[in-house]
Amino acid sequence: MAEVSCVEVERLVVERGGKRVIHDVSFTIRAGEISTLLGANGAGKSSVVMALAGVLPLAGGAMRLDDRPLDGLSPDRIRRAGIALVPEGHRVLGQLTVEDNILVAALDGSRSARADGLEAVYGIFPELAERRTQLASDLSGGQKQMVAMAQAFIARPRFMIVDELSLGLAPAVVKRLAEALKLAAKGGIGVLLIEQFANLALDLAAHALVLERGRLVYDGSSAALRAQPEILHGAYLAS
Repeated sequence: MAEVSCVEVERLVVERGGKRVIHDVSFTIRAGEISTLLGANGAGKSSVVMALAGVLPLAGGAMRLDDRPLDGLSPDRIRRAGIALVPEGHRVLGQLTVEDNILVAALDGSRSARADGLEAVYGIFPELAERRTQLASDLSGGQKQMVAMAQAFIARPRFMIVDELSLGLAPAVVKRLAEALKLAAKGGIGVLLIEQFANLALDLAAHALVLERGRLVYDGSSAALRAQPEILHGAYLAS
């Protein structure tokens, strides 16, 4: 059986402002699977995300996509390698239309590829097709988050990092976004979900990681973590 594609993080060390915030963290994100990274505010989740996306340099350790080293690559090169980031905060280019927001994230410049990518994205989010000519600044928070996810999908990634999926959004919108992530995983994309609501994240993810003060204190199945609530409880209290 062929090996499953994966992103491997080995002994990751990240420093911010001269202070070490991530300490020797190792984990694997597998294609076709949703993993979640949990922890209290200040535990280091955003630092891990920014390191994976190439925004923060590594102070130590290594990152690989299969056999390809990712260390020191720019955010654009990491995206082209196959890792797309959906950042926290529903970020869009407000003065561009919905469709132009999506198209600026298309990595393949050919007209046919862009058209095919748009068709696929609108299949996932038909709400956006109805608003394709609307300025992104006029969208609701949930619609902006759909645009941000559409920007990741149109890049045809092998892996997606989704930072704070549900932040500030209504439950019905969160359900739609969760369905899109399940569809991504079913299609073979590996997903790393950073999420403030542990129950939502554990419902979606097969695999869970828990950070506590920059250190990994759990790496295993979501089901097993549910059976050990003291791990999450301790991690959220510690920070």
